[in-house]
Amino acid sequence: MKQYSSAVSLLILLLAIYLSFETSMPSYDPDATIDDISFSTDRALVHVKNMSEKPHGVGFPAHAEVRDYVISELNKLGLETTTQKGYTAGDWGNYSSTTNILARMKGTEKGKALLLLSHYDSSPHSSLGASDAASGVATILEGVSTFLKQNQVPKNDIIILISDAEELGLNGADLFVNKHPWVKEVGLVLNFEARGSGGPSYMLLETNRGNAKVIEEFTKANPKYPAANSLVYSIYKMLPNDTDLTVFREDMDIEGLNFAFIDDHYDYHTVRDNYERLDRNTLAHQGSYLMPLLKHFSNSNLTDLKSLNDSIYFNIPFFRLVSYPFDWIFPMLALAIISFLVLMILGLRNGSLEIKEIGRGFMPLLLVLVINGLVGYFGWSALTNIYPQYQDILHGFTYNGYSYIIAFVLFSVAVGFWAYHKFDTTKTQNLIVAPLFLWLIICTLVAVYLKGASFFIVPVFALLASLLITTHQKWPSPFLLLFLALPAIWIYAPLIKMFPVGLGLKMMITSTLLTSLTFFLLLPVFGSMKNKNGLAFLFLVLCFGFFLSAHLDSDFSNENAKPTSLVYLLDADKETAEWATYDKVLSGWTSQYIDKNNEKPISSEDESLSSKYATRFSYRSTAPLKNIAVPKIETTKDTIIGNSRKLEICITPQRNINRLEIFTNEVEILEAKINNIELSAYYLKNKKSSKLVTHYVSNNDYTELQITIPKDSELELTLYEASNDLLNNPLFTVPPRPEDNIPMPFVLNDAILITKKITF
Repeated sequence: MKQYSSAVSLLILLLAIYLSFETSMPSYDPDATIDDISFSTDRALVHVKNMSEKPHGVGFPAHAEVRDYVISELNKLGLETTTQKGYTAGDWGNYSSTTNILARMKGTEKGKALLLLSHYDSSPHSSLGASDAASGVATILEGVSTFLKQNQVPKNDIIILISDAEELGLNGADLFVNKHPWVKEVGLVLNFEARGSGGPSYMLLETNRGNAKVIEEFTKANPKYPAANSLVYSIYKMLPNDTDLTVFREDMDIEGLNFAFIDDHYDYHTVRDNYERLDRNTLAHQGSYLMPLLKHFSNSNLTDLKSLNDSIYFNIPFFRLVSYPFDWIFPMLALAIISFLVLMILGLRNGSLEIKEIGRGFMPLLLVLVINGLVGYFGWSALTNIYPQYQDILHGFTYNGYSYIIAFVLFSVAVGFWAYHKFDTTKTQNLIVAPLFLWLIICTLVAVYLKGASFFIVPVFALLASLLITTHQKWPSPFLLLFLALPAIWIYAPLIKMFPVGLGLKMMITSTLLTSLTFFLLLPVFGSMKNKNGLAFLFLVLCFGFFLSAHLDSDFSNENAKPTSLVYLLDADKETAEWATYDKVLSGWTSQYIDKNNEKPISSEDESLSSKYATRFSYRSTAPLKNIAVPKIETTKDTIIGNSRKLEICITPQRNINRLEIFTNEVEILEAKINNIELSAYYLKNKKSSKLVTHYVSNNDYTELQITIPKDSELELTLYEASNDLLNNPLFTVPPRPEDNIPMPFVLNDAILITKKITF
C-alpha cells in the first residue's frame, strides 16, 4: 500500500478540493411541482424570466412594466402594496426620479421590523438584469409566498422594499432611508444582490460597530450552505463598493446582511445577464439563505443586534460556519508562536531537526514565492499583449477566465514540486520549519492590520501538529498528515478562485501566491513523496493543457460575444461631429465608422465623460454633421449676495434624451441644487472629478440648476446630453450588431451625444 500512498494522497486532496466547492451551495433539481410550503427555484425562475425580457433601467419603457409586475405579484400574495415616489441625487451626484415598491406583513408583537431588500431597476442601457437583481426580487417574492403558505405568523413586522435606481447611485435606498417613516422601525436588513450570473452567494455584513451579535444570530438561523468569512468582510469594509444596504448602515446605523454572487462576472451589466445564463444552483442558494433567516429573524429580538465586539468566522465543509471572538486572536497567535519555539527546541534536542537543513528549507520556499509571484503579477499583462481583444472585456474577467485560473494554479503547484525536488535530501520536518516561520509572520501581520483574516492561524495549528508528528515519529502515517492538511484545502481553495473572479484576472497574483502558501501548508504530505519531479512535470503538462483550452476559447463567438461601442459625438460649439468608440480592438461592426489608421487624437476632455473603471475613448473619426436639436439653456437668475454669486440655469432638452451630465471648471462650488434637490456638502467637497451632477432623465424632464460660487469666480459648465437611440434614430443607418457582438457595459454606448460649453 505504501508504494501507492502518494497517488492516493493526491486523489484524496483532489476530493477535498472538490468538496470545498461542491458543499458551498445547493444543487438545483427541477422543483416546479414541489409543495407550496417549500421554496421552489423553478417558481422563482418564472419571476426572473418575466422581469428580464427587456432592459429596464430608470427612464426606459420596460422600467414601469417591471414595476407593475412586482406590484401585481405582491398583491397576489394578499399584501397591501404601496409606492414611494420622489427625487434624489444620493451621494454619487446622480439625480433621478425614483419609485420604490413597499409592502408589509404585520407581526404579533411590537418591536423592530425585519426588512427584505432588493432592487428592480437594471443597469442603464443594455442589461437585462436577470441576476442583477431580478434574481433578488424573485427570491423575495417566492420566499414570502412560501412563508405565508406555511401559515407562519411572525412576531416582528416584515417590510418588503423593492428599491429603485440602485444602479444610478443607491437612490431608492437613499429615498427610503431619509424620507420614509418606516425606516425608524427597521432592526435588520437582508439584501439580495448580484455581480455576475452564477457561483455561490457570499454573505457580506454591513455594520458600523462589531459583528459578533449578528454572526451569533446568523449561526442560530443555521442556513445550510453558508459561504462567508471575515477576511472578505474586512476587505469589503476597506473597498469603495456599495450596495443599497450601505445607505441603511451609514445614514441610520442599521445592521444588515448582503447575499451576493460574483461568478461569471463577464455577464455583469450586459445584455447577457439574462434568464438563460442565470445559474440555477445560485438561485437555489439565495433561497436556502432566505427561508431559515426569514423564519429566525422574524421571531428574534432585533433590538439587540448591536455589539462592540467582532467575531472571526469562516465556512468549511461539514461544519458550516465556524466563529470565535476577536479576543482570541492574540492568545491563539501567542500559543502558536510558543508551540513553534517549543517544537523547535524539542526537535533540535532529539536530533530530528538540524539548523543547516532548516536553513536549506528556506531556499525552495523563497524560490516558489518569487517565481509564482512574478508570474501572477505579470500574467494579465502578458495575456492582454498576446490577446489584445481581452482589453474590451472591461470586467477584467474573460469568458475563458476559469481556464486561466486553473492554469496558473497548476503552474504554481508545478513550481512547488520542482523547487522542493531540488532539495529532496532534506527531511520533511526540516522543510516544514520555513513555512511555519513564514505563516507565523503572516498571522502576526493580519492580527495587527487585517484582523478578519486571523482564521489563517487554524491551518497553522495543523502544520504545528504535523511538525510534532514528524519530529517524534520515524514513520508517520501519511493519512494522518493528510487529515491535518484538510483545513488548509477547505479554507484556501475557494479563496484562490474567488479573488481573480471578483476582482479580475489582473489580480491573478492572489491565486498564485495563495496556491504557493497553501502548498507550503501541505508539505507534510508532499515532503515524503519521492516523485516530485515527475509530479512537477505532470502539473506543468496539465497547466499547458488549460492554457491551450483557454487559447482555443480566446476568440469571441455568438455565445461569448465581443463587447463593442459606438457613439456619435456632436460638438454644438464647433459644429463638428465625430464617431467615437471605447473599443481597444475594433470589430468589423465598429470599423464601419472608425478608421484607426486615420483617427483623430484623443483629447484630455474625454476624461470628463463618466464611465466605470476610468475608461476613455480609444478612437475617434470624423463623422457627417447631422441636424440634431441642441438643448435650450436659459439663465433665470444671476445675483451677487455678499461674497457669493447665485446662479439659476434651466436646461430643457429639444429631443428625447436619457442622460445629461454637467461638468464644471475648477471653480469652488459652495452650494448646488438640481431641480430643488440639494447636492450634499460631503459630495461637493469630496468628489474626485469635475463632474457636478448626472441627471438620468425620465419623461424628458428639464434640468434646473441652482449654483452658488464665490462672487469673483468664473463658472464654466460643460454639458453632455445623451440619447441611447443611435441604432434606431431615423437620421442614422447604423446596422444591428452581429450576433457575436454585444453592447459594451459601463460606458456610454449606442448614443447620440451633444456637447456644449457655457461660461458665466
